[in-house]
Amino acid sequence: MSHSANNNLSNHLSNNISDDIVNIAQLQFAWSATADAKFTIDKFSVQRGEKLFLRGPSGSGKTTFLSLLCGIIASQSGELNINGENLTAMSASKRDQFRADHIGVIFQMFNLIPYLSTIENVVLPCHFSKVRKQKALKNSASVEDEAIRLLEHLDMGDVKLLHKPVNELSIGQQQRVAAARALIGAPELIVADEPTSSLDSDRCQSFLNLLFKECAEAGSTLVFVSHDMRLENLFDRSVMLSKQSATELVQVNPQTSEQTTIQTNAAHHQDVISIIATSSSTAKGVG
Repeated sequence: MSHSANNNLSNHLSNNISDDIVNIAQLQFAWSATADAKFTIDKFSVQRGEKLFLRGPSGSGKTTFLSLLCGIIASQSGELNINGENLTAMSASKRDQFRADHIGVIFQMFNLIPYLSTIENVVLPCHFSKVRKQKALKNSASVEDEAIRLLEHLDMGDVKLLHKPVNELSIGQQQRVAAARALIGAPELIVADEPTSSLDSDRCQSFLNLLFKECAEAGSTLVFVSHDMRLENLFDRSVMLSKQSATELVQVNPQTSEQTTIQTNAAHHQDVISIIATSSSTAKGVG
């Protein structure tokens, strides 16, 4: 192949790599055909490498949104593209494998396996994903070594802790194990569901320092769900989930207070649950 042809191919591939890790369009989901509420997103995206803060009151659809984002459930219509792949068009088994390969999840209750050791919990994703195992082995000689490397970066490098059953660890230690498990194999997207809810202010700040650093090193995008508004300004952008029962949903420009209609639902007497983007804050360091 000629040098010119190589350049053309490289340019073509570069042009097809989106800046967005998440791209959603005309998405609709309802738990049943007769449900009073439906979750809708007309248009929404998250850039690669972005740290996104997601908030919303109880009942606003956070759990539904995270379940859609992680491929646990599928929408009835529209597109939900992650890393260029449309999860809406996938079967349940393909979504499961996609999640194992490309998404790391930090659960609110951590969901660690209590009878497994710290290291055994961290390496679990590599047993379900060849993609993440291969990525882990690029950094370390074994997946266990990579687990130790991540744990050391998260201040969990004490040899006494590495082989302890996780149910013998403190809450803060379990949280860092959960973060290491989500980060191993450098998944493109990290989803954190209220991971700091059980921590005091100092430990919360310390954990975010470590999480941001590891996401940056891995090149992972972070979607972080929390009720703690003190954390909002530490992120690149804040998005609010809002439940609307009116016939119009509006997006408010925080700079001018101008309101723009983004969706109408006058034909249906339903509560519509929709994402409404709020102000983009200037990215700040933590600590």
